[in-house]
Amino acid sequence: MSTEKEGQGRPQERPVPAPPAVAPDEPAHPAASAPPIPPGAPVAGAPAPGVPAPPTAPLPALPGAPASAGPAGPPPADPPTGTFGGPVGPPAAPPDAPWAAFPTAGPPKKRRGGLIAAVLAATLLAGGVGGGVGYLVADRDGTVTSATASGAGEGTVARAPESVAGIAEAALPSVVTIEAQSTTEGGTGTGFVYDEDGHILTNNHVVASAADGGTLTVTFSDGASYEAEVVGRAEGYDVAVLRLLDAGDRDLQPLPVGDSDAVAVGDATIAIGAPFGLSGTVTTGIVSAKNRPVASSDGQGGNASYMSALQTDASINPGNSGGPLLNGDGEVIGVNSAIQSTPGSGMGQSQAGSIGLGFAIPINQAQRVAQDLIDSGQPVYAIIGASVEMRGDTPGARISENAPAGEEAVTPGGPAAGAGLRAGDVITRFGDRVIDSGPTLISEIWTYKPGDTVEVTYQRDGREHTAEIVLDQRVGDA
Repeated sequence: MSTEKEGQGRPQERPVPAPPAVAPDEPAHPAASAPPIPPGAPVAGAPAPGVPAPPTAPLPALPGAPASAGPAGPPPADPPTGTFGGPVGPPAAPPDAPWAAFPTAGPPKKRRGGLIAAVLAATLLAGGVGGGVGYLVADRDGTVTSATASGAGEGTVARAPESVAGIAEAALPSVVTIEAQSTTEGGTGTGFVYDEDGHILTNNHVVASAADGGTLTVTFSDGASYEAEVVGRAEGYDVAVLRLLDAGDRDLQPLPVGDSDAVAVGDATIAIGAPFGLSGTVTTGIVSAKNRPVASSDGQGGNASYMSALQTDASINPGNSGGPLLNGDGEVIGVNSAIQSTPGSGMGQSQAGSIGLGFAIPINQAQRVAQDLIDSGQPVYAIIGASVEMRGDTPGARISENAPAGEEAVTPGGPAAGAGLRAGDVITRFGDRVIDSGPTLISEIWTYKPGDTVEVTYQRDGREHTAEIVLDQRVGDA
């Protein structure tokens, strides 16, 4: 069994087949084999039948997902996790069915994922059709002509500001298409203006491939393009902040930000992005669920990422990654990051696409992470100082009794040790959230800030206990 420990290095990646047809409680996407314990984890849901229990691993190790160039979609995710475009499930054993991933440039790389113990594995939606400004449209006579993808038409009839059309018209000028290019791969994703200083908020997996030595190009809805640089990346949260270079006197209009904690299931949602390179695409839906544990991995050797996500049925596809999820008032409530796909939608024959199960990072969390990145260039993670099993045959997150060589399952002097927790204890509730797996615990821990005091419920020798833990911190993804 493998474990994940907080503050530890990247988890080992395991191929995980795609989750079966949509299940009532989608499991969260797979988590890397040895992430640090602090985090909460994958999407809620019990382990899928026939799915091996997830290995143990130190809580959160974070994954990033480079987008590959070319017509392929976002980078394939490795474990059952992923951002836009793959199965969703916890970092548990791989499901029986292969999961879809978005191929990258060159020989398409595939991501695999599937339903895993109580967590949902999602695929990264990082690279749409490279470039994303033009696409081909077949006329009725069968001929193919070139057209441009534009979300804002000219000469359209005025619409009420509170209508979907009115909200889209106001938001589109602040949503950008991001092209990431390294020496070997590239891809297309989405982002949006975060502040008037030229900062752009997006997903880490959208820019990871170009973070070291690559190039990043940001294109606005009016066609103006600018080079950009990475200010900071958080693999575990799947958040990244860019800064525009030479934007000159461009009038940057940050999108208004809402309160993701105040969202209710059934609230209207609007997603804007560049699916498959089609910039300025607007889709609508509702908030389908809240606090959905989702774990994802890019399959490129990066760390696993975890989120307690907002689930929406608004159509999102490869290339939508990093784009805004808006509420009915036109405020950002989430950053689109992953989707659940049907089994076998990858396998190099087709790209995963929307089936109405999309996941977004709550904006309250994304804002906190973005500010840390702007202030110091480094992400800050809350941790409990323990390693938990990522696979298990009992509900809850079990503190590992077999920590990695040279490690202790419970860090001496750490938060868990101070609260009296020991190896073998099974955490069943963290704050007001029921914990059904290691990945779920990780994703939930990461919704808090270092220094927060949280009540924890755990079982030991068949008896239930409660204790208060004061969260510590880990800085950086290494």
